Amino acid sequence: MADTGSTPPIPQGALDLYDAYAHGVINRRDFFSGLTRFTVGGMTVATLAGCLMPDYENGLQTADGETGLVEETLTYPSPEGAGEMQGYLVRRDDLKTPLPAIVIVHENRGLNPHIRDVARRAAKAGFLAFAPDALYPLGGYP
Repeated sequence: MADTGSTPPIPQGALDLYDAYAHGVINRRDFFSGLTRFTVGGMTVATLAGCLMPDYENGLQTADGETGLVEETLTYPSPEGAGEMQGYLVRRDDLKTPLPAIVIVHENRGLNPHIRDVARRAAKAGFLAFAPDALYPLGGYP
């Protein structure tokens, strides 16, 4: 059969392993060990892991400690919910008037570097940005 140049699909078992790792069901060592079952041909564990794991660093538009921003990690009570929650609050440091506020809600991966970047970008645009970490009671972003 001729090579069409297309990338073979990632096996469902590898996706299931990543899901278990991302949700804390298995640890990093078990994740990488389990990936060995799906390496064939020239596909290495490192290559397969790179296809599965998000690469947040290459997509960031702002950095932690960005000049001109005030960043805080807040812990606050949630008596009707998890008991205690945590979130990331960001604002521009040069604004002295009340700001419009925005809440950044993360997907199932938690308060990861991408969500923190979105909060910083919103703050740079003139918002008081808050990103609660819904996974905080479960240990937060791994």
